[in-house]
Amino acid sequence: MQGKDGDEEPSDRHMSTISRHAFGDDEEQPAFSISIIENMKEEYGLFVWPCSVILAEYVWQQRDRFSGARVVELGAGTSLPGLTAAKLGSDVTLTDDSNRLEVLDNIRKVCNLNKLKCNVLGLTWGIWDEAIFSLKPTIILGADVLYEASAFDDLFATLTFLLQNSPGSVLITTYHNRSGHHLIEFLMVKWGLKCVKLLDGFSFMPSYKASGLNGNIQLAEIVLNSKNTEETNSLV
Repeated sequence: MQGKDGDEEPSDRHMSTISRHAFGDDEEQPAFSISIIENMKEEYGLFVWPCSVILAEYVWQQRDRFSGARVVELGAGTSLPGLTAAKLGSDVTLTDDSNRLEVLDNIRKVCNLNKLKCNVLGLTWGIWDEAIFSLKPTIILGADVLYEASAFDDLFATLTFLLQNSPGSVLITTYHNRSGHHLIEFLMVKWGLKCVKLLDGFSFMPSYKASGLNGNIQLAEIVLNSKNTEETNSLV
């Protein structure tokens, strides 16, 4: 809710909080930190979930890959992984559902808060708006985007297009290893994708960060399958 001067009313401010996420080898003297505006009264897009923390840490640990990379974060929400990439010198586009205007507005606020210049784009999975054709990422990030099974096909359609639009690109995603895991494997085959790296999300987390998280979280790197269409179809 906005007041007459455009400021938030006290009832809204009390629902918001700023969390800070540090990165570096020294807990006491981190290389940098990212501040995230979270809103406790809004939907899940405005929380920093464990998958996002783990993916952002992986970005930091793989930082040499991200210097100068073109990065697109899908379903960015609070955008911690994408902002971490931006801090490391990536050219970053942060995307979320075009209909989630409050989430997109929050992304812009968080970019300003951290003094980072990122492109913020409304991108609804499975819909081919003009903007998607200009995206040619070398790295695609997605934290907990494999959440709602009903959206998987639209997600994989969008993801496959982006990977095809930028040869040699890769998706790096973190997700809870829920009962839908076999569906994810099936959809990778269906859309001609393959997993080239699969890690326990806690295997590379510093102990001081891991202690505050929970869940059975996987990190996967996914690329286009180089096999031809006939071979891919024979696997389905």
